[in-house]
Amino acid sequence: MSPGPAPSGAAEKMPEPLFILCPPRSYSSVISGIIGQHPQCYGLPELNLMVADTLGEVWNHASMYMRTFGRDGLLRTIAELHERTQTADSVVRARDWIEQRADWSTKAVFDHIQELAGPRILVEKSPLFVHQKSFMDRLLGMFPNANLLHLTRHPRSMGASVVAQLEKQGRGRMLRNNVARDPEEVWLQTHQRVLVSTEGLPVGQCMRLKGEAFLAQLDAYLPQVCDWLGIRRDDEALAAMLHPEDSPYAAPGPRGAPRGNDPNFLEEPQLDFERVLRIKEPLLTGELSWRPGGEFGEATVKLAKQLGYS
Repeated sequence: MSPGPAPSGAAEKMPEPLFILCPPRSYSSVISGIIGQHPQCYGLPELNLMVADTLGEVWNHASMYMRTFGRDGLLRTIAELHERTQTADSVVRARDWIEQRADWSTKAVFDHIQELAGPRILVEKSPLFVHQKSFMDRLLGMFPNANLLHLTRHPRSMGASVVAQLEKQGRGRMLRNNVARDPEEVWLQTHQRVLVSTEGLPVGQCMRLKGEAFLAQLDAYLPQVCDWLGIRRDDEALAAMLHPEDSPYAAPGPRGAPRGNDPNFLEEPQLDFERVLRIKEPLLTGELSWRPGGEFGEATVKLAKQLGYS
């Protein structure tokens, strides 16, 4: 196996990356975009590198997601960092670069991206991180000292958002026909997996944030996140974080790599301050909109309360 790119010149110690861990539809795209715009950070699209040990295995992963949109974020990243542009042609060249390095370890690919981005904290939020325990084990095996942000959202609003996205994509029938997993199951199992994977880590390595509170009180939470990561918290840095739309990945990509992030975020990446202030946490009790006559199970209610919801 090729060891990956050799370091160039005097080796500058690179910072530990930041990985955001959460179920889908948990504000991860916008929050990753916010943190990634800090001058000492580099926000990435979804790379999905933790699904396998080598780049070839990642590229040819059997999941439907990886065979459709799961490759777009890596293509856009390689195109942007190699050529400082994302066009149909640069994406073709990025694809060629990737396919010629099938034997590279995924750690070597990430290190290559880090070298190109320089001494900035890489911010990554691929939902596949927490899809399987083996993916989390691989992440922590490669980056045992990484910064981990455990991001939460109320299970009712997260589930409703999943359903709305499926309906928007014309796939709502999958949930109604029990083809797609129930959002409650996804929420519960994902957070259980994150808690188990992070429980033995040193104090301070993993920060847990309620997405609703973070977005509603950016002036309070942004300095705290900066302090946790050990980066600047001056007015200039905090102001930059309020503009996730300035990221080169905060818009639909070119032909050959149109996604790489949540489609809603790609369409409207700007912060809507009036909207986030209207975010309210719903109740844990009551009928679920996607499961007529059904309510949350006991395990979901217990964990949600543990995470600060009511």
